[in-house]
Amino acid sequence: MLPASNRLRRSDDFSRAVRSGRRAGRRAVVLHLLVRDDRADDAQAAPARVGFVVNKAVGNAVLRNRVHRRLRAVLTTRLPDLPAGSLTVVRALPSSASASYDELAADVDGALRRILDPR
Repeated sequence: MLPASNRLRRSDDFSRAVRSGRRAGRRAVVLHLLVRDDRADDAQAAPARVGFVVNKAVGNAVLRNRVHRRLRAVLTTRLPDLPAGSLTVVRALPSSASASYDELAADVDGALRRILDPR
């Protein structure tokens, strides 16, 4: 379960992460990461927050909930890798409905590597 302090809830936080953050896409997911450098002291103290977007294109409610649960489990284990104070939005693509847990984890890891790579 994703701790409450690490959940992204406000729609303006989702919008900021998607519009202003770095983006990396893979077969099943698109990851948006916004590293907040304003208020450096607050950003260091604030935990990384994660939100999920799983829309109806993924499938019916059962499939969407399964994808959401799997993505949440993957990101819970990746929280230490995220910069402090960052906002992350994980958007599931329609192909995520047929992806296994391991495939979703590999896609998230690949997207995170690409975004966090300093090059």
